[in-house]
Amino acid sequence: MTDRFARALGWTSLALGTAQLAAPRAVTSLCGVDDAPGAATVARLVGGRELLHAALLLGAKNPARWAWTRVAGDTMDLGVLGRAAANRAGTRRARALAALGAVAGIAALDAVCARRGTAKAKGPLQVRASITVNKPREEVYRFWRELENLPSFMVHLDSVRSLDQRRSRWKAKGPVVDLEWEAEIIDERAGDLIAWRSVPGTGVPTAGRVSFTDGPGGRGTVVDVSLEYGMHGRKLAAAVARMFGEHPEQQARDDLRRFKQVMETGEVVRSEGSPEGHRALRQLRQHPAQPIGGRA
Repeated sequence: MTDRFARALGWTSLALGTAQLAAPRAVTSLCGVDDAPGAATVARLVGGRELLHAALLLGAKNPARWAWTRVAGDTMDLGVLGRAAANRAGTRRARALAALGAVAGIAALDAVCARRGTAKAKGPLQVRASITVNKPREEVYRFWRELENLPSFMVHLDSVRSLDQRRSRWKAKGPVVDLEWEAEIIDERAGDLIAWRSVPGTGVPTAGRVSFTDGPGGRGTVVDVSLEYGMHGRKLAAAVARMFGEHPEQQARDDLRRFKQVMETGEVVRSEGSPEGHRALRQLRQHPAQPIGGRA
């Protein structure tokens, strides 16, 4: 029900954004701010922001948590309309006050949805993915057990440094600042299983488990990964992954596909359209793949 509510707000953002981009002068006149310099330009910018809200709310797997983006937008709009109403008189003041009331009502709905979405998101975020690698189980296990290899296919990791046989130091790119934490191996069976968790008090609360089993008919190795993020880590995982346009579960599947490529070919396979390799931030500059020999 909460997600359905959030998607309804997404359709509202889509309608508002489309109107503000298509007819900004009509929107500014309706709000009583058509006499302000640059009002049409501001309306277009707000329209673009509304379309961003729509994309988040309509495209996300769990859209309710993204209602907070609308709450933030509502806060800005209320401030602008409040100043507009205070500085105007007559019919323009009446229109600005009416728009202010409408936005306040919508803000209340957005806040209700956002709070419900936050409540729904409580508890650890659990992610699971698996893939079959066309290599012997021992070889696949050994590569993963060398933890320094993980950043070669996990795009959010900058580095992993072993401190001893069980502890390691992890570094990742966060939404705003780099993040570091220590992890320890809590269970291990050579060739079969590696389980780890972050050391309490060292940063991101997270845990993981990867198992290795023989593939069907003894061909290849099935790699099964389970990840769990605590509350702070949950928000981090979602923020980092969505920065790259993916849900955490999708990112885990993509990481495993890159792992398969590294194991089977020795590198992450890339096209001329993605020359920067597996780093997601660099992939923002990619373009449609074309023959390496030249462009038409």
